[in-house]
Amino acid sequence: MTEGFSTWLEIDLANIRTNVRLLLAASGTELMAVVKADGYGHGAPAVARAAIEAGATWCGVARLDEALQLRRAGIGVPILVLGYTPPERIEDALAGRVAVTVYDRGVAEAYAHRAAEAGKRLRVHVKVDTGMGRLGMRTGEALPFLQSNPPGGALEIEGIFTHFARADEPGQATTGSQIASFDRLLADLESIGKRPVIVHAANSSGTLNFPQARYDLVRCGIAVYGIAPSPAAPLPPGYRAALAWKARLISKKTLPPGHGVSYGHAYVTQAEECIGAIPVGYADGFRRVPGNFVLIAGRRVPVVGTVAMDQVMVQLDSIPQAEIGAEVVVIGRQGDQTIRAGEIAGRWGTISYEVVCGLAARLPRVYLNE
Repeated sequence: MTEGFSTWLEIDLANIRTNVRLLLAASGTELMAVVKADGYGHGAPAVARAAIEAGATWCGVARLDEALQLRRAGIGVPILVLGYTPPERIEDALAGRVAVTVYDRGVAEAYAHRAAEAGKRLRVHVKVDTGMGRLGMRTGEALPFLQSNPPGGALEIEGIFTHFARADEPGQATTGSQIASFDRLLADLESIGKRPVIVHAANSSGTLNFPQARYDLVRCGIAVYGIAPSPAAPLPPGYRAALAWKARLISKKTLPPGHGVSYGHAYVTQAEECIGAIPVGYADGFRRVPGNFVLIAGRRVPVVGTVAMDQVMVQLDSIPQAEIGAEVVVIGRQGDQTIRAGEIAGRWGTISYEVVCGLAARLPRVYLNE
C-alpha cells in the first residue's frame, strides 16, 4: 500500500479500538470520541468509525464543518460541536442533526431565534466555566439561564458540561476545585428539576485520574490515539499508539571534510561523512529545531543541517549498510527502538497534541486493520 509514497502516515485502527475499549472499561460510562482537528491528525472519519465499532456512542468536534464531514462520511452517532458555531450556520446544524454548545446568553438567544425561524428545536449543551477561564457561563450565570429556558422552546437543552484546565497535572488541586464547583451547580439544578439529562466533564486525563468526574459521559481525545496526555499523566499499560510516520531514504553520498550541509551551512562536515536525505520537512510538520533523530535500520540517526520545507539530511556513518529506498521512521517503532510523539514534543518544546495535530494534510494516511 505504500510503494508509491516517499513519506506517509500509518494509522493502526486496531489500536484505536483497543484504546477505546480500555477507556470504556476504566470509565464505566458512555464515551465521546473527540475527533476534532481531523482526528488529531489521524483522519477523523476513519478514527470515528473505529471508535464507534469499539463502543463509543458520541463524537466530539470543535467546529460545525468537522461535524458535517462526519455526517457525509456516514457517521450516524450523536455529534457535539464543543466550540463556537456562528448563528448563521444553525440551519446547517439542524439539517445535520448536530448538537451545539451554548456558553453565553446572547449567543443562545441568537441560536434560539434561528431555530425558531426554521421551525425546529436545536439540541444544545450548556458549557460552564468552573475555572478554565475560557468559554463557558460562570456557575452563577448558568443557573438562571437554565431556570429560564422554557420547556418546548426552540432550544432543547440535553446536556451540561465543563472542561478541566489541569487534569493532566493530577497532583494539583485545581481539578478537585472545578469538580466541587460543578457539583454544587448540579445539586442546585437537581433541586429545581432542571438538571440536563447528560452531564459530562472528563477529558482523557480526567477520565483516568478523577473517577468522580465521569458523570454520564466522558470526552476522550488524546488517549484514544494511544498518546499520554502529559509526562505527569502517563497512560496505564495496554494503550497503544495508533500513528507511525514513515519515509524512505532518497539520497546517500559521501561528502569531504569542511562541506556545508543544507541551508545556511549550519552543519559542516568535520571529516569525510556519509550524508543522506529523507523527503520530510517543515511543510509536513517536522520542526526546524536542532537535535532531531529518525530511525533507520533499527538505529537512531541524527538529523543534521537546517530542516528544509520538503527534506532533511541525516548522518549515516553509523549505518553504512543503509541504501536508497530504506525505510525511515520519524514517529513509531523500528526494531527495538521507538520514537514517540511525547519524546518529539519534549525536544520541540511543545506537547504531543501539537506534534500530531501539526502533521500536514499532504501526508498520505494509510489505514491498517480497517
